[in-house]
Amino acid sequence: MDSVVSDVAPGVSPLLDEEEHLRPWQTDRTRAPVATKIVVAGGFGVGKTTLVTAVSEITPLQTEALMTQASEETDDLSATPGKLTTTVAMDFGRITLDDDLVLYLFGTPGQQRFWFMWDDLVRGAIGAVVMADTRRLKDSWPALDYFESCGLPYVVAVNHFDGSERFEAEDVREALTIPRHIPVMIMDARRRISVIETLLALVAHALEETPE
Repeated sequence: MDSVVSDVAPGVSPLLDEEEHLRPWQTDRTRAPVATKIVVAGGFGVGKTTLVTAVSEITPLQTEALMTQASEETDDLSATPGKLTTTVAMDFGRITLDDDLVLYLFGTPGQQRFWFMWDDLVRGAIGAVVMADTRRLKDSWPALDYFESCGLPYVVAVNHFDGSERFEAEDVREALTIPRHIPVMIMDARRRISVIETLLALVAHALEETPE
């Protein structure tokens, strides 16, 4: 019988999940990680909380509140009839993309009545992921206008829902009149690897836009 060699670092419990192992920068005080802030924005019910939850390596902070009858006239649930809660402040998560690159994710609330918080959430961010739902693309326009006006680099992530019609990235680019230099990604906010690919695209785009 072949022997099993553990790849768990010394001092780390083998019961820890592989993704929870200590990173080099966590044990070497001379290596400070590069911490960057990413904003996840988009319309109501587009999947921002799902994205942060799917990729966060820590238990995400969520400010979810139950939907009530008082919001029926302002929150359109026709495309998301099963949605029972909504973000009323922000979502927060963290992911380590490299040994010394840490992304802190801040998900914005989607409803217009909470937009006054965006300025505070965006302060200090290197870029934003603007999520889009092909069933209601117009809900993406406020976020797109906001990041265009403030000059923050962003990418567009099309979150395809089960049963929704599939479109190519270029079709979405044309429908939303997104400039050619802005990356448009097709993704599934439930899949960790899909979210990571989107975040990597945003980091690369932000470096191109603000290389200093």
